[in-house]
Amino acid sequence: MSAGDFRAEILATALALDAAGLVPNKSGNVSARTDRGFLLTPAALPYRDTTPADLVEIATDGTVLDGTRRPSSEWRMHAAIYLARPDVQAIVHTHSPHATALACAGRGLPPFHYMIALAGGDVRCAPYATFGSGELAASAVTGLEGRRATLLANHGVIAVGRNVQAARAVAFEVENLAGQYLALLAAGLEPNLLDEAELARVLVKFADYGR
Repeated sequence: MSAGDFRAEILATALALDAAGLVPNKSGNVSARTDRGFLLTPAALPYRDTTPADLVEIATDGTVLDGTRRPSSEWRMHAAIYLARPDVQAIVHTHSPHATALACAGRGLPPFHYMIALAGGDVRCAPYATFGSGELAASAVTGLEGRRATLLANHGVIAVGRNVQAARAVAFEVENLAGQYLALLAAGLEPNLLDEAELARVLVKFADYGR
């Protein structure tokens, strides 16, 4: 599919994340796989000032294929995920407040609510590595194994999906669940967790969720 087919979707998602406060100070990025590589939001440009032409198409080795802007510093993380996960067609990276708070404590999300199935199960917190580095890219791939979301320690959130809308839905739901989980912890409560059998049943039901 051509890069142009995704530009409007990527930009609409970036603007929605910004409006919801999930990417404060332009602290996130959105991408979609293309035939040649992937299309990614540019570095340092506020989303409200970004146009479809500002998006950058790059190969997984970092070669710029189309665009005049500098790609997001996290291009290595997007590239590594696309290389490791043929099922992933889009990636959303946020610094959403509640989920990032958990990530800064090195704590993931346990299966305390059935909606965690949207992420493919419990959401791990992947080990810390410097932003933009190959080490962070590798950590993100490990955190995403068998999942559609992972927290990045002392950093933020990665959500993936079969298209831009699906990845966006996962990112929003992870932030929602993180807020609920933090509320429980703040009240001194420990959540009741879904057992493995129930989580497996829910995952089956979610196989066609949102289609």
